[in-house]
Amino acid sequence: MMRLKVTFVLFLWILPLALANLRVGFYRRSCPNAESMVRAAVRRRLTRDKSITAALLRMHFHDCFVRGCDASILIDSNRKSSSEKDAGPNLTVRGFELIDEAKKALEATCPSKVSCADIITLATRDAVFLSGGPFYFVPTGRRDGLVSDPDEVNLPGPTLTVSEAFQAFRAKNMSMDDMVTLLGAHTVGVAHCSFFLDRITRPDPTMDRGLAAKLRSICGAASGSNPDPTAFLDQATPFALDNQFFKQIGLKRGVMKIDQELANDPLSRRIVSGFAANATLFRTRFAQAMVKMGNIQVLVGNAGEIRRNCRVFNPRRRI
Repeated sequence: MMRLKVTFVLFLWILPLALANLRVGFYRRSCPNAESMVRAAVRRRLTRDKSITAALLRMHFHDCFVRGCDASILIDSNRKSSSEKDAGPNLTVRGFELIDEAKKALEATCPSKVSCADIITLATRDAVFLSGGPFYFVPTGRRDGLVSDPDEVNLPGPTLTVSEAFQAFRAKNMSMDDMVTLLGAHTVGVAHCSFFLDRITRPDPTMDRGLAAKLRSICGAASGSNPDPTAFLDQATPFALDNQFFKQIGLKRGVMKIDQELANDPLSRRIVSGFAANATLFRTRFAQAMVKMGNIQVLVGNAGEIRRNCRVFNPRRRI
């Protein structure tokens, strides 16, 4: 069994609003086993699906960068209205059934106590740790949102330049260092061929020739049952949350344009070099950036609700 290096990180510099309303151990009295129950669900899923870590990281990011970390991404569309799940960038988001499993267990033990937004945050943290990444303390106390609108989903895409992508992060009070750090989550991710096809159909001097050939082989195997194959974004350790992604893009082995741009652009390449050379630095900064992202526009106090079913708003409270 792989031995995991444990890095405990407790942050006391979180944004003032979060400090006032979110806190580590929020459920200590109302649902003492909340965090261990979420972790158990994640552990069970990881035993049969190592890719769930990447899925949860993506879900968490896509949730927080729309209306804030309010679990609006979990709402199902219905005959009357569409939800964020219908937006193009979210059509390939997955892992919802894991959140459902954790929520069902929590509702059986602590009805209407633990928010779906906190479940996403906790599950992502646990998946990161169980995949070899750092363990970090997560402040909890988020509430679930009352709106899920596909027209509000406007996320930075894989073909953007570093400066273009940074505009989206800066709008959420995230720094360039935060952006580069969080994109390091691609060390456990995959991308569909449609996201990088333009880089392999014509000569691209920024991509290693060997990688380009490998990707052409993968994408050339598209079929009726698999029209848009996927490739690992980290060719070295695709299921481990480590700093290999930064080493890879330093060797022109970035799959998506934005990934390779990180190593080439003067705005970000110093940060990339630092992470490639120092695994401990990346682990520490990744934990910090994840906590910071998890505090984006959170609902606290009496705002929002605690959903009983993460896929639907509570009755009579829907807007």
